[in-house]
Amino acid sequence: MKSFNVNISEVGPRDGLQSIHTIMPTPYKLLWISRLHEAGVREIEVGSFVPASLLPQLADTAEVVRHAISLNGLTVMALVPNLKGAQAAIEAGVHRITIPVSASEAHSLANLRRTRQAMVAQVREMVALRNTLAPHVGVEVGVSTAFGCTLQGLVPEDDVVRLAADLAEAGVDEIGLSDTTGMANPAQVRRLFRQLREVIGAKAGAAHMHNTRGLGLANCLAAWDEGVRTFDSSMGGLGGCPFAPGASGNVVTEDLVFMFEAMGQDTGIDLEKLLLAREALHAALPNEPVYGMTPEAGLTKGFVYADGRAPRALSGSASHG
Repeated sequence: MKSFNVNISEVGPRDGLQSIHTIMPTPYKLLWISRLHEAGVREIEVGSFVPASLLPQLADTAEVVRHAISLNGLTVMALVPNLKGAQAAIEAGVHRITIPVSASEAHSLANLRRTRQAMVAQVREMVALRNTLAPHVGVEVGVSTAFGCTLQGLVPEDDVVRLAADLAEAGVDEIGLSDTTGMANPAQVRRLFRQLREVIGAKAGAAHMHNTRGLGLANCLAAWDEGVRTFDSSMGGLGGCPFAPGASGNVVTEDLVFMFEAMGQDTGIDLEKLLLAREALHAALPNEPVYGMTPEAGLTKGFVYADGRAPRALSGSASHG
């Protein structure tokens, strides 16, 4: 399989849908994920294994996983908050589980009802479960509120790095940093990812940035400068954390792909086909606002993909919202 310079990990079907009240019907989810795959997206977080009473928007995650794992070359991920969720995800057939662990004690208690150290202990149990049931399944942690917390305020950088070291010792395969609250700035992103790589080496993982204050792409570029090559994003900018007030707006997948392709960094994603996925999203959620500058403005004159391909046609007329 061809390798690409940048891995864009689409989190809209989980992070995006959990943040809105409208429930996307399952057939629309399956179509949306298929369209994302057809556009060249190779990694999708398709849902979350949590009680349906808490997140009815994601109650069909097991069914969605069954569809997604049938798509050739797609890495299928699901978020799991606890041991029960991890077991359900593994039984459903996911390729990788993602565990949220907050660097902010206040956010950890609000979001997961556990202290940070209790979460580390829980992660250790989940790793042991994976090792027993399905050693081929990846386990990654997204350290949430790594750049600040709307509940706690400042989150000391030493706390973030120490937590990452504890998680690496617990056996996690990969540990990324998440700007859950949209408080990060590029200088801070560079510092933290540099420290992360110094402490845990090759286990340093993805950048998950929010565009709450308009710095999402700038923060992704700062992470790129520090060697990050996997970036979470959400089609149309859907998403945010229900337990971090005011922290709306994931980085827009369409804009992130354009930025890297314009820089000459191959994402493997076709922007024109990505807009067909955007149309599928809009058809499923016609009253939900979606964002993105690239779908509005179209590609620049003379644009070519990083692999040398010329676009067929792309204009702002395909945009919605």
